[in-house]
Amino acid sequence: MLDVSIRKKQGAFSINASFTDKGAGITAIFGRSGAGKTSVINMIAGLVRPDEGRISVNGKTFFDSRQGIDIPTHRRRFGYIFQDGRLFPHLSVKSNLTYGMKLVRPSERYVEFDQVVELLGIGHLLHRRPSKLSGGEKQRVAIGRSLLTSPQLLLMDEPLASLDEERKSEVLPFIGQLPTAFAVPILYVSHSVDEILSLADRAVIMDSGSTVAIGPTDALLDRVSMNGVSVRYARAKQA
Repeated sequence: MLDVSIRKKQGAFSINASFTDKGAGITAIFGRSGAGKTSVINMIAGLVRPDEGRISVNGKTFFDSRQGIDIPTHRRRFGYIFQDGRLFPHLSVKSNLTYGMKLVRPSERYVEFDQVVELLGIGHLLHRRPSKLSGGEKQRVAIGRSLLTSPQLLLMDEPLASLDEERKSEVLPFIGQLPTAFAVPILYVSHSVDEILSLADRAVIMDSGSTVAIGPTDALLDRVSMNGVSVRYARAKQA
């Protein structure tokens, strides 16, 4: 279970986000560019400190301004996948995959190396360097590296934004399998309606720094409006 209620002022822009997610599926944080989506997951990850509020996952509190709790990023054990793979260029794919895993106590690991390699279809890449990978392959390796830290939560910040349509269609099915295969909750940031509809069970809609709607993806994207422009219209414009 994910419980988030955070606020932060960034110059003239303010973040005010509150939502609860009880499932282990994929929850999208959706909105226009500049809506505050990345700011929210950066605060959840511990990369940015909220001015006030609370963040808890599965009953464990990671931030609480009233109680003075602020667990450092490296102790939160949240996987974070960025728009680019951010792989270590001097390491092989195998060494990239196991880099974070080695920092996790064996007793706390619930994700197996062979399981990740098989699911993501990267067994033939293990001895390559990142420079020899396609964009889609790099993102699959980045996903695998995060999974092998046995995360309590997986944060994905527009992980397909840098890929062309062919590479996106290559990676999307792998992301869709993750909640079932590993029972890890995923927060997936995107402004792509197609991605959200393909992957997410639930959606948190953001506009101008605030959460404006929360609910099942299909129903929500059909009715919510942001700044007077309906998401149904945005979907038609993308098609």
